[in-house]
Amino acid sequence: MNPKYQPLFEPYTLNNGVEIKNRLTVAPLTIYDSGADGEMTEAGRRFWQNRFNGFGLYIMPFTNVHPSGIGFESPNAFDERHLPTLREYAELAHAQGAKAVVQIAHAGLRADPAMTQGAELFAATGDIYGRFRTMTEQEVWDMVASYAYAAELVLKAGFDGVEIHGANGWQIQQFFSAQTNLRTDYWGGSLEKRMRFPLAIVDAIDAMRQKHHRPDFIIGYRFSPEEPGENGITMQETLALVDALVEKPLQYLHISLWDFYKKVRRGADTRLTRMQVVHDKINGRLPFFGSGNLYTADDMLNAYQTGWVESVSIGKSIMLNPNLVELIQSGREHEIENTFNWEKADDYRYTPAMLHGTRMGHDFYPPSKQIGIKYRSTHF
Repeated sequence: MNPKYQPLFEPYTLNNGVEIKNRLTVAPLTIYDSGADGEMTEAGRRFWQNRFNGFGLYIMPFTNVHPSGIGFESPNAFDERHLPTLREYAELAHAQGAKAVVQIAHAGLRADPAMTQGAELFAATGDIYGRFRTMTEQEVWDMVASYAYAAELVLKAGFDGVEIHGANGWQIQQFFSAQTNLRTDYWGGSLEKRMRFPLAIVDAIDAMRQKHHRPDFIIGYRFSPEEPGENGITMQETLALVDALVEKPLQYLHISLWDFYKKVRRGADTRLTRMQVVHDKINGRLPFFGSGNLYTADDMLNAYQTGWVESVSIGKSIMLNPNLVELIQSGREHEIENTFNWEKADDYRYTPAMLHGTRMGHDFYPPSKQIGIKYRSTHF
């Protein structure tokens, strides 16, 4: 290995004593492929097999905490019948040498009624068309308990922890944002009240962890720093949330960005990157993970050496390079691909949905040499 990449392979220790062997994290890769009740499919097994050998941490993507929150083909963690699938994911990750956490989530107002197993759709605030209704105060408390129960199933399945998904416009972010939370009760109104739902989830999962005497069980939190729109989340609001989160018994914070170097939209110094502003607010109080179009070994190294993050989370490069860490460690970093080539499509082991998205040219996936990018996401 070229010695300049050695910093990426230095271990670090979380505040609960768990050691992560290097600075490379597998970002939650949504592959839109699961069975009718969230089971792993053959296409999923093929995609994940040996995909992240050598990584320090694997974050299993969007896993549903309640049937009402299913928005697309994804794993489930709301009933004991889901334990075999969760165990399969945990064993797959540990066989590849990575610590493994599960990203627990709920789609909220973006749930798909065709997939919610008969459960009614509800959200922080209902819509005028009647597609989903406003949750009662008790239903919000019940949902907090659902996140904790999902985390308990994850613990029983042998995982090392959970990542609370407070990003990308899903349920937790919907409660935090004044754009989607129009409540005037305990759970909405002021910024302080809009923060209550995510903070209550952290507390409930920590209580579960204490019940099982498992201080080594990791709890992370992922967030999107800003939203467009007059009432969308501002950087100032996110920094207030960060201040509250670092006071909680978390092990890390994880920012969700399309571009590692994206600058602040509003609510802080717009000359600075979002990553730097959040890093400075955290001020070393928790490990901070960052992502955003980091394809090559130099991209990863340069991002890490900004000093803004303790770990770089990699998504698209893993999609294109099933042996990514091996390429770096064996001095073959020049072989790392940054575009999808349809002439060798089978080599990437994509699921059918991923192939379709690539064919459509959506920037959720790496661009293809033949098609490029046709649809760009600008929301977050």
